[in-house]
Amino acid sequence: MLMTGFPSITHVAVTVTDLETSVPWYSRLFESEPVLDEDTGPFRHVVFAIGGGMLFGLHHFPDAVASAAFDARRPGLDHVAFGCADREELERTAKRLDSLGVRHGGVVDAHYGSGVSFKDPDGLPLEFFAPPAA
Repeated sequence: MLMTGFPSITHVAVTVTDLETSVPWYSRLFESEPVLDEDTGPFRHVVFAIGGGMLFGLHHFPDAVASAAFDARRPGLDHVAFGCADREELERTAKRLDSLGVRHGGVVDAHYGSGVSFKDPDGLPLEFFAPPAA
């Protein structure tokens, strides 16, 4: 059976060490409160609706496995990027991160677009990204 088009991503979930730290941090980043906070038994998850039908979830496992800090060289998810319409919006977003006290690498330009990289309280890599100018 052929697909008519590849489906869009509906949600991303990341595992965090402390919801008491991460939920307020992401609430400030997304400028919204969670739409779901549920304990499923094996884990608790808190979910944000971040626009365009996209959900972003935070998972916390009470029996979490302690591990080394994030390493982009280890197989797994490298980062999550949130879209900006253009470089000007990206610059405004970088200033907003400054106002939130979120350290970032500044706007970095490449032939395929521009991005601002930063990390959440657990060191998980995030980015705001804008396509190249037309």
